[in-house]
Amino acid sequence: MARDAGRPLRADAQRNRDRILAAAVRVFTEEGLDAHFERVAKEAGVGTGTLYRNFPTREALIEAAYRNEVARLCDAAPGLLAELPPPEALRAWTRRFIDYATAKFGMADALRSVVDSGTNPYADSRELIQAALSSLMEAGTAAGTIRPDISPTDLFAALSGIALTSAGPEQREQAERLLDLTLDGLRVMPH
Repeated sequence: MARDAGRPLRADAQRNRDRILAAAVRVFTEEGLDAHFERVAKEAGVGTGTLYRNFPTREALIEAAYRNEVARLCDAAPGLLAELPPPEALRAWTRRFIDYATAKFGMADALRSVVDSGTNPYADSRELIQAALSSLMEAGTAAGTIRPDISPTDLFAALSGIALTSAGPEQREQAERLLDLTLDGLRVMPH
């Protein structure tokens, strides 16, 4: 039986859930649809009963893992802005975006199976990501370090393109260069 969504989890149960979701991303990225629940449970350091109590179906686990990745990406923006100057916060966040996109591409077959089951794991993800990106860009614009004529939609398109061409770990170096090139183009140039 799935947990009651309205009731907060105990701290240990939340840690188990977080470990399961992180392990699911790794396992489904590596193995795709061939991934077994037992491997996810083992990677997370929990029993299969704990995994099934939290996620009674493969589709529920895949969707939750994907949505958790989106949430982790988006939730990072305020913390980065609190810790770093806006340009550095944006740079750190864009690298997390590439990590997120790489995991998403690795999980593509698994995510397609969720869509085929009638669920949309992508609902709201674009809007959530764009909102996080907007907050980072607005901070940079307010600080006078990011050009105001570039929209978050434009940067999102550029980041998505970088992610598409640099999805694998072997292309990470290229992704870093393309990120630097893109972010350098956002900087306000001194007169």
